[in-house]
Amino acid sequence: MDYYVLLAAFLAASVEFIEALTIVLAVGTVNGFRPALRGTAFAVLALIALVLILGFAILRVVPIDVLRGVIGVLLLLFGLKWIRKAILRFSGKKALHDESQLFDKEVTRLKSQQAGAFEAQATAFNGVFLEGLEVVVIVLTMGSAGKAYPSAILGAGLGLVVVLSLGLALRAPLTRVPENVMKFVVGVMLTSFGTYWAGSALGVHWPLGDLSIVFLIALYLLTSWVSVGRLKRGVVQREVA
Repeated sequence: MDYYVLLAAFLAASVEFIEALTIVLAVGTVNGFRPALRGTAFAVLALIALVLILGFAILRVVPIDVLRGVIGVLLLLFGLKWIRKAILRFSGKKALHDESQLFDKEVTRLKSQQAGAFEAQATAFNGVFLEGLEVVVIVLTMGSAGKAYPSAILGAGLGLVVVLSLGLALRAPLTRVPENVMKFVVGVMLTSFGTYWAGSALGVHWPLGDLSIVFLIALYLLTSWVSVGRLKRGVVQREVA
């Protein structure tokens, strides 16, 4: 069991499914939870099929060394995008992600459309499937490069179960979950994995092996928080001026 991959997949999947849950709850509030849950179930089945089909094809066709290099670069780009957004949010240059606002906006939109059961089911399906596509990418990339598909799939599955269980129990968006912090951590973890695998593909010798990922995580966290501090000071100085 690769616990690094499991944790990264769990956090990334949780973040994406929290956003999908907001849409499902909005559909359930306006149109009832039967079409919302049907749409959710169909989307989850489609995502599982996508992971199994593409994962099997990737491992059969692409050599592992080439795979790790390509996936390392993809994870770097993916992770840096998340880090950039997180830095902007925590420095005050971008609004923090607020699920309650998104929920209210989605409820208003659904009420104005007066959608029927089929449209409501389709809305839930689209919300879960589109948010879940990023989870599919993360599971495929981390599972393939690390030869850790069981860990990646288990992590994503746990994220889905935890988020869906909390959402159905509370019948409200998970506003108390520190989603912005989770996105920051996920961005750092994806970037660290990407650096490690891309470096390995280019011939970099990591003296501590897999443990080097922990030090990369610490380095990216430190660099990110320094960037947040500098941007915050810049914002304060402009406000004072």
